[in-house]
Amino acid sequence: MTEILTGGVGKTEVADILSRLGLDGVAVRVSNDMDAATALRTGRADYYLGTCHTGAGASLGLLVALLGTSQCHTFGRSVPTEDEVAALLSDGKRAFGFALDQIDVLAPLMARAIAAHG
Repeated sequence: MTEILTGGVGKTEVADILSRLGLDGVAVRVSNDMDAATALRTGRADYYLGTCHTGAGASLGLLVALLGTSQCHTFGRSVPTEDEVAALLSDGKRAFGFALDQIDVLAPLMARAIAAHG
């Protein structure tokens, strides 16, 4: 089972969208940045999707500090392609930040890519 944690300003909205997708093998849990960083570091969770107003600040600040930039990526206000997300997952990225106004597009894109990545 792949566990995705959601955090930041839109954490509940992201979790709701992901849960409605009903992806096999994917569990979703609302969290906060500190608990998520700890869960990712200890292997109790697999991915983190954080949201804030810009997608580049509060969505990932603590995760970058505790996990390092090698495991984190911010989309900011951009919307990636499926291929770009797949490449980031293959590169070992596990914590992602994006802007609130991108939730409807990015949350399902990320969840489907994570489910396909395994």
